[in-house]
Amino acid sequence: MKQTRRDFLKKSLKVGALATLTTSAFASQKVASEPDSNGVVVGKSKKKEVLYAKSEFWDKYYKIAY
Repeated sequence: MKQTRRDFLKKSLKVGALATLTTSAFASQKVASEPDSNGVVVGKSKKKEVLYAKSEFWDKYYKIAY
């Protein structure tokens, strides 16, 4: 029983070390969602980001909010 525990611990430590190395390698690469030097996030999407579209719902919301 002790031998199986030891084998399990050895294998789990190897897997944990491998996982740590791979995550650190991926973390060192620059991801598209990380901010640039001026704080702007630049992505690869070609879609236009729409934050606000004027509608009746938003008119009511702004009337109540202000």
